[in-house]
Amino acid sequence: MCAQPVPEWMIPPSDGFHAEDLDRLPDLPPHTELIDGSLVLVSPQKSFHTLMMDLLVAALRACAPDHLRVRREMTTTLGPRQRPEPDVMVVHASAVTGGEQTSFPPESLELVVEVVSPESRVRDRERKPQLYAQAGIRHFWRVEADEERPVVYVYELDPSASSYALTGIHHDRLKLGRPFPIDIDLTEVDRL
Repeated sequence: MCAQPVPEWMIPPSDGFHAEDLDRLPDLPPHTELIDGSLVLVSPQKSFHTLMMDLLVAALRACAPDHLRVRREMTTTLGPRQRPEPDVMVVHASAVTGGEQTSFPPESLELVVEVVSPESRVRDRERKPQLYAQAGIRHFWRVEADEERPVVYVYELDPSASSYALTGIHHDRLKLGRPFPIDIDLTEVDRL
């Protein structure tokens, strides 16, 4: 069997890829992220992942204050070599620039959410929270499946340490006062 040539866009420059490359590289697969100057290609998502994003987007849009907007699967440019794509994020409305926008600056984010997949487990549990905290994003949620039931780990930024502190683990209901009043029935994922 003959090996297929590597597409030219996959060959990194000597100093690695940069955030703006995600908007310029031709034929880049959807949902490609940039972590530490390397392109990260995502595998197809499982049903749990998609359904949790649907549930969270709808619920957050229903309860977010007027000055905030909910976006899914868009990137945030954290630095020259860091442009991850949270599954869901809550952004300040003033940061929304129009239909051609591909990324948000970290100072415009109130909340980032990662729904963990088997292939993204280490990135979602370790590297991405480090990057989000170092960028000053105040709220981070990690969603995992426990026997096909959602579990939401809620974190808040400790600005003095530039890291997150766990503030709660939620199984059937996600009821919070921060970053704004939120009440989500997590069992609704079964009805989607």
